Amino acid sequence: MTHTYDLVIGDRAYSSWSLRGWLLFDAFQLPVTTRSARLYTDELATTLKDYFPARTAPTMRTPDGSVVSETIAIAEELATRHPDAGHWPKAPHARATARVLAAEMHAGFTALRSACPMNLRASYADSQPSDAVRADLSRLETLWSWARTTTGSATPWLCGDYSAADAFFAPVATRIATYNLPVRAPRPRTRSAPIPATR
Repeated sequence: MTHTYDLVIGDRAYSSWSLRGWLLFDAFQLPVTTRSARLYTDELATTLKDYFPARTAPTMRTPDGSVVSETIAIAEELATRHPDAGHWPKAPHARATARVLAAEMHAGFTALRSACPMNLRASYADSQPSDAVRADLSRLETLWSWARTTTGSATPWLCGDYSAADAFFAPVATRIATYNLPVRAPRPRTRSAPIPATR
């Protein structure tokens, strides 16, 4: 049995899922051994034979041998095992907000994902986003503004301190920068006061 976390990922420069999975360890200072494999190749399938029943990257194996695929499941499992690491905010309202953000990012924004593949090794100055991509960008603006307003975040992050929600949106933020996509600055927080933290 292994005695540390193992994480199977693809190239973080091109794979948003892999970048997100890696950030769930690195940004929260959790030690992990990474195993890189080329996505959509036999190399990944061969690597994952040791991580049954996983079929995708990222996939982690916990120190006790549990295999966990999908970033949303990895985030929840790490938060359960390391409650002081900060994957989710401690305040219940902020924590609920962060989970909403992560869940929508995990399942949505397909137009943006498809039209603007992640590539940290390139920059495009003349991108012309489609209406569908602009709709996804508008939704991002709405979510980000809502999160910062409803949690009273006074930091650069969505729900106060850096959380898994920020890790989930990191690949989208790279797309905005890489493709020079039009996104408005967050509006001032004026609609509601932050809800006090309770235990």
